[in-house]
Amino acid sequence: MQRRSSRLVWLLPVLEAVKVSPLIEQVSDHKDFKKLLRTRTNVLVLYTKTAASGDSHLKLLSDVAQTVKGQGTIAWVNCGDSEGRKLCKKVKVDPSSKRGGAELLHYKDGTFHTEYNRPATFKSMVAFLKDPSGPPLWEENPEAKDVVHIETEKDFRKLLKKEERPILMMFYAPWCGVCKRMQPIFQQAATETKGKYVLAGMNVHPAEFDGLKQEYNVKGYPTFCYFEKGKFLHHYENYGATAKDIADWMRNPQPPQPKTPEVPWSESDSPVFHLTDESFDSFLEEHPAALIMFYAPWCGHCKKMKPEYDEAAEILNKGADSPGVLAAVDSTVHKSVGDRFKISGFPTLKYFEKGEDKFTLPQLRSKEKIIEFMHNPQAPPPPEQSWEDKPSSVSHLGSEDFREALKKKKHALVMFYAPWCPHCKSSVPHFTTAAELFKEDRKIVYAAVDCTKGQNHDLCKQEGVEGYPTFNYYNYGKFVEKYSGDRGSNMRSIESYRGLGHTCSVGQALRTVEA
Repeated sequence: MQRRSSRLVWLLPVLEAVKVSPLIEQVSDHKDFKKLLRTRTNVLVLYTKTAASGDSHLKLLSDVAQTVKGQGTIAWVNCGDSEGRKLCKKVKVDPSSKRGGAELLHYKDGTFHTEYNRPATFKSMVAFLKDPSGPPLWEENPEAKDVVHIETEKDFRKLLKKEERPILMMFYAPWCGVCKRMQPIFQQAATETKGKYVLAGMNVHPAEFDGLKQEYNVKGYPTFCYFEKGKFLHHYENYGATAKDIADWMRNPQPPQPKTPEVPWSESDSPVFHLTDESFDSFLEEHPAALIMFYAPWCGHCKKMKPEYDEAAEILNKGADSPGVLAAVDSTVHKSVGDRFKISGFPTLKYFEKGEDKFTLPQLRSKEKIIEFMHNPQAPPPPEQSWEDKPSSVSHLGSEDFREALKKKKHALVMFYAPWCPHCKSSVPHFTTAAELFKEDRKIVYAAVDCTKGQNHDLCKQEGVEGYPTFNYYNYGKFVEKYSGDRGSNMRSIESYRGLGHTCSVGQALRTVEA
């Protein structure tokens, strides 16, 4: 007790000199250290060669500790005193070998996670402790040094008020795939136009910026806004741009060109019979054999199919001895007929015989298949059993239970998919096999979300899904990162990367993301 008291007295001048926050845990005993890691899930530890060699870090870490209170813990181990030296030796840490005699290591869920090697700045450290497995901030990239990185709405208003040069502001979200693709281009343009223009970036995904997003019509990410002398003039909408394209546009900024309105299919030179709620029944009375396509103008698969359907109609609707005719209904305009036949997705093809709804035909997509069917109308093959209906260890989630289910799992890999997607179909058996391997581990879940079902479309959009399949990794319900590894043969499971105590080689399983 005497020795401990004297050590605290010796430390007091150091602690007072650098104004160390009481929120920083000072540890020198190995048992206390183990208890700290056992009771805290997110710990950043500063190891110093001596008490004095931590001076440059402790003031900053004191501010960080205050900000992340309740979310993360910061601890300090002085390897220069006798007990601290023993602790450092046991955990195999030697700060004397590091520049400045200090080393920062992060511990997650009781075990070593990673060395902190991001910038020693308040913002970076706070971002790291709030999401230790998350990607670095954009401003941490040295190649983005010429982009003006805006953090608060106050800083944004200040920039607009004081900056005389034209400003192109990129409003973005860290998880957005298009944003990530645009960032290297944007930062290159910032370097090439440095001194003439200001290219700035701001993460406006947090709810605190909802007012700002509404003010500048930010409905998706990224959104580029052009300002001159503090006034917003135009949006920049060339998301396929090069750095040169952005630089050229800044020299002569023009508003986005209005898009030529698309001619409705029913008003185009189409050989298809286009029906309405009023004409539908009388058309079926006049045509004993008819194939009808229920569609929506915005539907990508409908657009892809239209030329095939038009070409088939050119032959079937104009032939004297045609076995039947082709017609179409815009279900977004003529809703009552769609409701009558319970149309829930587009395109839906139905075959009518003497006014009776005979078959629904999801397999007809090409001109050849359509003509072949009309010459020999047959019932379609029985629908393939959906993934969700097949017994497996994959948890199938929807918007109603997604958040609640993931909150309970330390590790979750979620596959966002569409049933019609070929790449999804090829991934399903491998994903299912991996789920089977880890079914006994209660901390792990392999889950799947069908983005085409009900409200799941909105959920998938919120989770940054831009294509299928998309694999997202979550920790207790919190998004960590997108998994973009190969899905080829003889690859390790993502779980081995996550340090779950497993290493598996599932034939054609998901490859690990290298840390």
